[in-house]
Amino acid sequence: MRGGHATPATPQQRPAAVVVGGGVSGLIAARELALAGLAVTILEARDTWGGCVGSHVVAGLRLDSGAESFATRSTAVADLARELGLADRIVAPRPGGAWVQLPNGPKELPKTGVLGIPANPWDPEVRRTLGLAGAIRASMDRWLPASVGTSSTVTSVSSLVRSRMGKRVLERLVSPVVGGVHSADPALLDVDMVAPGLRTGLRKHGSLASAVAAQRKASGGLTSGPAKAGSAVAGLKGGMHTLVSALVADLRERGVELKAGQRADAVVKTAGGWRVTAAGGTYDADRLVVALDGPAAVGLLESSLPELSGLRPAPGPLVSLVTMVVDLPELDGRPRGTGILVAPQTPGITAKALTHATAKWGWLSDEAGPGTHVLRLSYGRREEAGGGADLVLDDESLLSAALDDASTLLSVRVSRTDIVDWDVVRWAGALPFAAVGHKQRVGQVRAVCASAAGLTVVGGWLAGNGLAAVVADTRSQLAADIAGDPSGV
Repeated sequence: MRGGHATPATPQQRPAAVVVGGGVSGLIAARELALAGLAVTILEARDTWGGCVGSHVVAGLRLDSGAESFATRSTAVADLARELGLADRIVAPRPGGAWVQLPNGPKELPKTGVLGIPANPWDPEVRRTLGLAGAIRASMDRWLPASVGTSSTVTSVSSLVRSRMGKRVLERLVSPVVGGVHSADPALLDVDMVAPGLRTGLRKHGSLASAVAAQRKASGGLTSGPAKAGSAVAGLKGGMHTLVSALVADLRERGVELKAGQRADAVVKTAGGWRVTAAGGTYDADRLVVALDGPAAVGLLESSLPELSGLRPAPGPLVSLVTMVVDLPELDGRPRGTGILVAPQTPGITAKALTHATAKWGWLSDEAGPGTHVLRLSYGRREEAGGGADLVLDDESLLSAALDDASTLLSVRVSRTDIVDWDVVRWAGALPFAAVGHKQRVGQVRAVCASAAGLTVVGGWLAGNGLAAVVADTRSQLAADIAGDPSGV
């Protein structure tokens, strides 16, 4: 039973499984295998668990260093949190919503959107952002044939939005949201990967706006009524990193061997299963799960599965997060709600987004105390289809940029003298790069891996960006593969 304790007689009597990769996907995979009765070993190259769901201490506050919320479009993350005893920690963000910085100034992001695509072009907030001409053009979506934007096998976010709703929706709403969430130009991203089901909904309901409205209605959320932009998410009191701590504790209780600092160097298919060579030795297993980023997973498996060589995905962009804890009572009024996204064409701002964490999460505001605020600015956006080099700034340069950007975005001067403490965290390739055609590549990868008995490959590069996608996909893949295992496991 899911959530129960596996009770095999001895480890020697159980089939063995090895999980390569100790991010969230790998930890969940290890748990599913342990629940199915396997003796599980998980190998992680680094000395920490959870991948991009990490933590760091800034000004005495333990903060998320990566993911700090999860989408509520499904119950996948909430269900897992409840199984791990974290039900009472699930929290909604404070009301107030998010903003977008446009070349002509800041605007509130509209309610009920998906990737910034509005469900109602005549919503007052949408009209204020788009202007009358932009709202008129967006409303033409209602009368266009459903084939517009859906007839091609693959299409980009940009192509879909531009063809259905026009340039202003793309530039003023969608580009800032996609840049903030996926660190990429919407012209480069496969809409079926980053907004699964949206084109299907368009065909069903007849317009993009109606498809967005249907997705938002289906996703529900933690609040009733129209939700402010940015509120279709939830978090955990104490930070999302508490999910990783709970997963690790759960695995230890189930007897899973967690081996940090053990990078898998080679994988070989054997007559009886799989053999993994790592820094700490050799591991033989009946079942292998590879839970790495796309390029690393293909690199590890291609000697055993040469068909994967041509399916290696592009690496994700380098994302740098600057976290500042500031003593600045002027921010008590939360001037930009929970945060602000930046339209790419906005001059003079380097950041792609700012999260006002103490404005977003009540529990963090209580911990920080009156007048103390946590600001997090993110940098790095994949802009070129040719895979241009990521711009890399040193920590001091990033801090200087963050101070300037925060001052502009919040309309409150933030200076070095206001800083209590700060930190920079860089994530290289943590966000999967879902280029146009990536959904088809995922299908090919999974077909190749399905041909190799006892192998499962999981991770964000296959599931799509975000914890909700990763959790749901990992559990469904493991459930299907375990159920279809000829050994009866």
